Amino acid sequence: MNAIVVADRNWAIGRDNCLLFSLPTDMKHFRAMTLNGTVLMGRKTLESFPGGDPLPRRRNIVITRCKTFARDGVEVVHCCKEAMTAVEDADPDTVWVIGGGSVYTCTLSQCKRVFLTQVDTLTEGADTFFPNLDRLPNWKQVSVSESMEENGLSFRFMEYENTAL
Repeated sequence: MNAIVVADRNWAIGRDNCLLFSLPTDMKHFRAMTLNGTVLMGRKTLESFPGGDPLPRRRNIVITRCKTFARDGVEVVHCCKEAMTAVEDADPDTVWVIGGGSVYTCTLSQCKRVFLTQVDTLTEGADTFFPNLDRLPNWKQVSVSESMEENGLSFRFMEYENTAL
């Protein structure tokens, strides 16, 4: 299983249930990586998508504590343990944790890789953060792209590997 995320230099990923950055190159990267795979997310992440609709051409699994939540095109589970059971027969290289913060936190130890788009800025007012992989003992950076610029922001694609798995 993998995680894919875009964050600033302080690992901030969101504010008021919205992404912090609009980077078309990052969105294309996200789409290419997750297409035809399984995406695992929280309910608020799903609801942040246009129309609250699941991502096309992907198996969408949503973790929510709300027992009455239902949405066409979505498999609903109610905890991380149920989510892990739901994906146990899937090819782990095609399972993608895509947010939000609490879902990243509860699944990170099960992820083999994290694909990070790191934006070279600091965001004021962020309220959601990804764990700082540079401070976690079992994570090492294995690749980093050249810096790119878009919409006035510099960013790089980075890959981290969980050495405990």
